[in-house]
Amino acid sequence: MVDSDNVPLRRTPLYPLHIARGAKMVPFAGYEMPVQYPSGIIAEHLHTRSQAGLFDVSHMGQVALHGATAAMLETLVPGDIARLAEGRMRYTLLLNDDGGIIDDLMALRVAGGGLRLVVNAATKQGDVAHLRDRLGHGVDVRLCDDLALLALQGPASAAVLSRLVGPGVATMPFLSCVRFGALFVTRSGYTGEDGFEISLAADGATELAERLLAEPEVAPIGLGARDTLRLEAGLCLYGHEIDETTTPIAAGLAWTIGKRRREGAGFPGAAHILRELDDPPARRRVGIRPDGRAPAREGSAIVDAAGNLIGEVTSGGFGPSLGAPIAMGYVARRYCDPGTELAVVVRDVARAARVAPMPFVPTRYYRG
Repeated sequence: MVDSDNVPLRRTPLYPLHIARGAKMVPFAGYEMPVQYPSGIIAEHLHTRSQAGLFDVSHMGQVALHGATAAMLETLVPGDIARLAEGRMRYTLLLNDDGGIIDDLMALRVAGGGLRLVVNAATKQGDVAHLRDRLGHGVDVRLCDDLALLALQGPASAAVLSRLVGPGVATMPFLSCVRFGALFVTRSGYTGEDGFEISLAADGATELAERLLAEPEVAPIGLGARDTLRLEAGLCLYGHEIDETTTPIAAGLAWTIGKRRREGAGFPGAAHILRELDDPPARRRVGIRPDGRAPAREGSAIVDAAGNLIGEVTSGGFGPSLGAPIAMGYVARRYCDPGTELAVVVRDVARAARVAPMPFVPTRYYRG
């Protein structure tokens, strides 16, 4: 399989497993990835919400920073990395000099004080180049292509992983990271459910995946359900809700900038971003609940009662947990309050909708 530019697509270590289990494969971020299995996207989505779903996320970029300190990383992101304890992780943003979002990522402080990042598949090569350029020659920025990454998500995930790894998994705090032998496990994910991401050597990925899938609660889940799950959770997708023209404030990600970083600044675009905290930007990301059953897809226009264009849908579809369409998009700031009535244009018809709080489905992260 090749992409639209006739470039051969890469395959993750689990490609043979996907084929053997009947996955429909599609191009995604330069890889040949499973979009769904024979049970279908809705069934996969609901299975993850009720039991446990296994996702292949080996296309993501796992980056090791050798020789970098927290202070050095803080010159590139607005997150409080200096106060990140060993064995903990934090969601943060790689910013350009104007405060636009180059990528969103997870920063991990592993035992021994080292730093690791997990970045998006489509941006990982550019992220690595940016990190190398800004961190300088004294830092080794290594993209770990010899590693695979699996995500086990859903309310049964802790019980399942405990059987394979040991009881210590069940009590891991949310956003923590622990090594269990050859497995580096984080309690995190992209579905709104409790769950884990498991990093390991690529040559061991298939064996682990098969062991997990042998558990009665676990089913393989493709990119289609991964997208509906993250949409219900109100989570951004790079290239849709966030990009280099979007600031953290416009994207509703002000919470990623803690008090210490707001007071000390020192991150790219700080003056512009901090000014937006007091003087909100002209557009903001919001959740949208269309009336009826017709989903508003990416690119759908958002209009006011008079038909004036006030924004655009960035992600939209059917929410299987809700049995109704949901969407996210950017609207002019006067239309941001929950309950505000507006309309989304679907098949050239303006259909009634309203601004809704996010997440659309309550998150169930483990809090201990």
